[in-house]
Amino acid sequence: MQKKGYFITFEGIDGCGKTTQLENAYKMLTEQGIECVKTREPGSLEIGSKIREILLNYNGEVSDNCEMFLFLADRSQHIDTYIKPKLKEGIVVLCDRHTDSTLAYQGYGRQRDVEQLKELNKIATNNIIPDLTILIDINVEEGQKRAGKNPDRLEKSGKEFFERTREGYIALAKQYPERIKIVNGEKSKESVYNDVKSLIMELLKL
Repeated sequence: MQKKGYFITFEGIDGCGKTTQLENAYKMLTEQGIECVKTREPGSLEIGSKIREILLNYNGEVSDNCEMFLFLADRSQHIDTYIKPKLKEGIVVLCDRHTDSTLAYQGYGRQRDVEQLKELNKIATNNIIPDLTILIDINVEEGQKRAGKNPDRLEKSGKEFFERTREGYIALAKQYPERIKIVNGEKSKESVYNDVKSLIMELLKL
């Protein structure tokens, strides 16, 4: 019988610590002998790296529609050529950002039609949905403090944008409580890791 691959995504506003916790989770699973990979959106693949460079560092004007479709284009390529094959092989896929980032940032943050974005996400992912989404929640001030002194294009969007984005994430967690689990990112790194580890071990029945 083919073993099941699991798709786990890490979400949160910039500076929340999700990338660190993904790395911790990857190390933990690897040490337990569980085959897993780590990836990210945007920019995991060669095409995606070019899209990521535009999204984060392009100096000219990028329209909201252009930004949205660039993220979706990266996601479509990522799902079809990397994530879906890994899941079919029974591998655990850990992904730094996915569909909920588009809903939170472009939907709530940019104040676009969230329901329309959900439909576009379905097209881009071929209806592949994460088994677990770990939302690491912190307040905006703390996130901006942690994000550093050289913000990228999106990180320059302003406090109100990130407040709306954070509220969007929390709204999504309420809509999909079985999938999206909120972890308090303002606790110590060790406490956050313990919460993340518990969620993953419960999903994988370890």
